[in-house]
Amino acid sequence: MLPRVLEPEVMDTLEEATDYDQMDHSGVNRAFVADLLAAGPVPGDLLDLGTGTAQIPILLCEQTDDCRVFAVDMSVSMLDQARYNIEIAGLIERIFLQQIDAKKTPFADNLFDSTVSNSIVHHLPDPVAAIREAVRVTKPGGRIFFRDLFRPETDAEVEQLVQTYAGRENEHAQKMFDDSLRAALRVDEFQAIVAELGFDPGTVAATSDRHWTWNAIKPEI
Repeated sequence: MLPRVLEPEVMDTLEEATDYDQMDHSGVNRAFVADLLAAGPVPGDLLDLGTGTAQIPILLCEQTDDCRVFAVDMSVSMLDQARYNIEIAGLIERIFLQQIDAKKTPFADNLFDSTVSNSIVHHLPDPVAAIREAVRVTKPGGRIFFRDLFRPETDAEVEQLVQTYAGRENEHAQKMFDDSLRAALRVDEFQAIVAELGFDPGTVAATSDRHWTWNAIKPEI
Protein backbone atom coordinates (compact mmCIF):
# COMPACT_ATOMS: atom_id res chain seq x y z
CA MET A 1 0.00 0.00 0.00
CA LEU A 2 1.44 3.36 -1.02
CA PRO A 3 2.36 5.79 1.77
CA ARG A 4 1.02 9.30 1.60
CA VAL A 5 3.55 11.70 0.02
CA LEU A 6 2.68 15.33 0.67
CA GLU A 7 2.75 17.96 -2.05
CA PRO A 8 2.92 21.76 -1.58
CA GLU A 9 -0.14 23.10 0.20
CA VAL A 10 -0.44 26.14 -2.08
CA MET A 11 -0.11 26.03 -5.88
CA ASP A 12 1.01 29.63 -6.26
CA THR A 13 3.15 29.87 -9.38
CA LEU A 14 1.88 31.24 -12.68
CA GLU A 15 2.84 27.96 -14.39
CA GLU A 16 0.81 25.90 -11.91
CA ALA A 17 -2.25 28.13 -12.19
CA THR A 18 -2.08 28.24 -15.98
CA ASP A 19 -1.53 24.50 -16.42
CA TYR A 20 -4.24 23.68 -13.89
CA ASP A 21 -6.76 25.97 -15.59
CA GLN A 22 -5.95 24.58 -19.03
CA MET A 23 -6.25 20.92 -18.01
CA ASP A 24 -9.50 19.28 -19.03
CA HIS A 25 -11.48 19.23 -15.78
CA SER A 26 -14.81 19.53 -17.57
CA GLY A 27 -16.09 16.03 -16.89
CA VAL A 28 -15.08 16.09 -13.24
CA ASN A 29 -16.54 19.57 -12.74
CA ARG A 30 -19.84 18.70 -14.42
CA ALA A 31 -20.13 15.57 -12.27
CA PHE A 32 -19.40 17.57 -9.10
CA VAL A 33 -22.10 20.15 -9.86
CA ALA A 34 -24.61 17.54 -11.02
CA ASP A 35 -24.11 15.44 -7.90
CA LEU A 36 -24.28 18.50 -5.64
CA LEU A 37 -27.57 19.62 -7.18
CA ALA A 38 -28.94 16.08 -7.13
CA ALA A 39 -28.26 15.92 -3.39
CA GLY A 40 -30.62 18.82 -2.75
CA PRO A 41 -31.19 22.52 -3.45
CA VAL A 42 -28.35 24.96 -2.81
CA PRO A 43 -30.09 28.32 -2.31
CA GLY A 44 -28.59 31.28 -0.51
CA ASP A 45 -24.91 31.75 0.25
CA LEU A 46 -22.49 28.95 -0.57
CA LEU A 47 -18.82 28.77 0.47
CA ASP A 48 -16.32 27.08 -1.87
CA LEU A 49 -13.09 26.21 -0.07
CA GLY A 50 -10.01 25.93 -2.28
CA THR A 51 -11.78 27.24 -5.35
CA GLY A 52 -8.69 27.24 -7.57
CA THR A 53 -9.59 29.04 -10.80
CA ALA A 54 -13.32 29.08 -9.92
CA GLN A 55 -14.40 26.63 -12.59
CA ILE A 56 -16.94 24.91 -10.32
CA PRO A 57 -18.59 28.12 -8.99
CA ILE A 58 -18.97 29.34 -12.57
CA LEU A 59 -20.56 26.09 -13.68
CA LEU A 60 -22.83 26.03 -10.63
CA CYS A 61 -24.04 29.61 -11.18
CA GLU A 62 -24.69 28.85 -14.84
CA GLN A 63 -26.99 26.01 -13.79
CA THR A 64 -28.90 27.65 -10.94
CA ASP A 65 -30.07 31.16 -10.15
CA ASP A 66 -30.61 30.45 -6.47
CA CYS A 67 -27.18 31.00 -4.93
CA ARG A 68 -24.26 33.34 -4.45
CA VAL A 69 -20.80 31.81 -4.10
CA PHE A 70 -18.03 33.00 -1.79
CA ALA A 71 -14.97 31.36 -3.33
CA VAL A 72 -11.71 31.30 -1.37
CA ASP A 73 -8.20 30.07 -2.02
CA MET A 74 -4.71 30.67 -0.66
CA SER A 75 -3.08 31.04 -4.09
CA VAL A 76 -2.83 34.52 -5.57
CA SER A 77 -2.06 33.07 -9.00
CA MET A 78 -5.14 30.84 -8.89
CA LEU A 79 -7.34 33.75 -7.80
CA ASP A 80 -5.96 35.98 -10.56
CA GLN A 81 -6.99 33.37 -13.12
CA ALA A 82 -10.32 32.86 -11.31
CA ARG A 83 -11.07 36.57 -11.51
CA TYR A 84 -10.48 36.52 -15.27
CA ASN A 85 -12.68 33.43 -15.69
CA ILE A 86 -15.51 34.99 -13.65
CA GLU A 87 -15.40 38.23 -15.65
CA ILE A 88 -15.51 36.33 -18.95
CA ALA A 89 -18.51 34.34 -17.64
CA GLY A 90 -20.31 37.54 -16.62
CA LEU A 91 -20.71 36.40 -13.02
CA ILE A 92 -18.89 39.09 -11.01
CA GLU A 93 -22.13 39.93 -9.15
CA ARG A 94 -22.64 36.34 -7.94
CA ILE A 95 -19.14 34.95 -7.30
CA PHE A 96 -16.94 36.72 -4.76
CA LEU A 97 -13.25 35.89 -4.38
CA GLN A 98 -11.05 36.16 -1.30
CA GLN A 99 -7.56 34.99 -0.43
CA ILE A 100 -8.24 32.97 2.71
CA ASP A 101 -6.69 29.98 4.44
CA ALA A 102 -9.36 27.27 4.60
CA LYS A 103 -7.88 26.08 7.89
CA LYS A 104 -8.60 29.40 9.61
CA THR A 105 -11.34 31.48 8.01
CA PRO A 106 -12.60 34.87 9.24
CA PHE A 107 -16.24 33.92 8.80
CA ALA A 108 -18.80 33.83 11.59
CA ASP A 109 -20.29 30.60 12.90
CA ASN A 110 -23.30 29.24 10.99
CA LEU A 111 -22.95 31.82 8.19
CA PHE A 112 -23.31 29.77 5.00
CA ASP A 113 -26.25 27.77 3.72
CA SER A 114 -23.86 25.25 2.13
CA THR A 115 -20.12 24.60 2.11
CA VAL A 116 -18.42 22.72 -0.69
CA SER A 117 -14.92 21.83 -1.79
CA ASN A 118 -13.36 19.98 -4.67
CA SER A 119 -9.81 18.68 -4.26
CA ILE A 120 -8.56 20.75 -1.34
CA VAL A 121 -8.04 17.87 1.08
CA HIS A 122 -5.08 16.26 -0.67
CA HIS A 123 -3.18 19.58 -0.44
CA LEU A 124 -3.41 19.70 3.37
CA PRO A 125 -0.87 17.91 5.57
CA ASP A 126 -3.51 17.70 8.31
CA PRO A 127 -6.99 18.30 6.86
CA VAL A 128 -8.84 18.22 10.19
CA ALA A 129 -8.63 21.99 10.75
CA ALA A 130 -10.16 22.77 7.35
CA ILE A 131 -12.93 20.22 7.83
CA ARG A 132 -13.66 21.61 11.28
CA GLU A 133 -13.88 25.12 9.77
CA ALA A 134 -16.28 23.91 7.08
CA VAL A 135 -18.56 22.51 9.76
CA ARG A 136 -18.31 25.62 11.93
CA VAL A 137 -19.30 28.11 9.23
CA THR A 138 -22.17 26.04 7.81
CA LYS A 139 -25.68 26.70 9.15
CA PRO A 140 -27.40 23.88 11.04
CA GLY A 141 -29.33 21.93 8.44
CA GLY A 142 -26.93 23.10 5.73
CA ARG A 143 -25.18 20.78 3.31
CA ILE A 144 -21.46 20.00 3.39
CA PHE A 145 -20.24 18.50 0.12
CA PHE A 146 -16.57 17.60 -0.33
CA ARG A 147 -14.94 15.60 -3.10
CA ASP A 148 -11.31 14.66 -3.59
CA LEU A 149 -9.00 12.05 -5.02
CA PHE A 150 -8.22 8.90 -3.08
CA ARG A 151 -4.75 7.40 -2.96
CA PRO A 152 -4.25 4.29 -5.10
CA GLU A 153 -2.67 1.20 -3.59
CA THR A 154 0.21 0.73 -6.07
CA ASP A 155 2.54 2.67 -8.34
CA ALA A 156 1.02 0.83 -11.30
CA GLU A 157 -2.44 2.13 -10.42
CA VAL A 158 -1.08 5.68 -10.17
CA GLU A 159 0.53 5.37 -13.60
CA GLN A 160 -2.64 3.95 -15.12
CA LEU A 161 -4.79 6.77 -13.74
CA VAL A 162 -2.32 9.42 -14.91
CA GLN A 163 -2.30 8.00 -18.42
CA THR A 164 -6.07 7.60 -18.50
CA TYR A 165 -7.01 11.05 -17.22
CA ALA A 166 -3.97 13.24 -17.94
CA GLY A 167 -2.20 11.38 -20.74
CA ARG A 168 -2.94 14.15 -23.23
CA GLU A 169 -1.75 16.92 -20.93
CA ASN A 170 1.76 18.35 -20.88
CA GLU A 171 4.50 16.81 -18.74
CA HIS A 172 4.08 19.31 -15.91
CA ALA A 173 0.33 18.73 -15.73
CA GLN A 174 0.86 14.96 -15.65
CA LYS A 175 3.36 15.39 -12.81
CA MET A 176 0.87 17.53 -10.86
CA PHE A 177 -1.81 14.82 -11.19
CA ASP A 178 0.66 12.08 -10.18
CA ASP A 179 1.67 14.12 -7.11
CA SER A 180 -1.98 14.73 -6.21
CA LEU A 181 -2.84 11.03 -6.31
CA ARG A 182 0.09 10.24 -4.02
CA ALA A 183 -0.88 13.04 -1.60
CA ALA A 184 -4.53 12.01 -1.41
CA LEU A 185 -6.24 10.31 1.53
CA ARG A 186 -7.76 6.86 1.32
CA VAL A 187 -11.51 6.61 1.87
CA ASP A 188 -11.02 5.05 5.30
CA GLU A 189 -8.62 7.82 6.33
CA PHE A 190 -11.17 10.51 5.55
CA GLN A 191 -13.95 8.50 7.15
CA ALA A 192 -11.92 8.55 10.35
CA ILE A 193 -11.69 12.36 10.18
CA VAL A 194 -15.44 12.91 9.82
CA ALA A 195 -16.14 10.37 12.54
CA GLU A 196 -13.84 12.33 14.85
CA LEU A 197 -16.04 15.38 14.18
CA GLY A 198 -19.23 13.50 14.99
CA PHE A 199 -20.44 12.59 11.50
CA ASP A 200 -21.43 9.16 10.26
CA PRO A 201 -18.40 7.71 8.41
CA GLY A 202 -20.91 6.23 5.98
CA THR A 203 -21.42 9.74 4.58
CA VAL A 204 -18.02 9.27 2.89
CA ALA A 205 -17.87 6.84 -0.03
CA ALA A 206 -15.87 6.17 -3.20
CA THR A 207 -17.82 7.71 -6.07
CA SER A 208 -15.51 7.03 -9.03
CA ASP A 209 -12.36 5.08 -9.79
CA ARG A 210 -10.32 7.90 -8.23
CA HIS A 211 -12.66 10.07 -6.10
CA TRP A 212 -14.39 9.89 -2.75
CA THR A 213 -17.30 12.17 -1.79
CA TRP A 214 -18.44 13.38 1.62
CA ASN A 215 -22.10 14.41 1.47
CA ALA A 216 -23.52 15.38 4.86
CA ILE A 217 -26.01 17.68 6.57
CA LYS A 218 -24.87 19.66 9.60
CA PRO A 219 -27.06 18.60 12.52
CA GLU A 220 -29.69 21.02 13.73
CA ILE A 221 -28.90 22.64 17.07
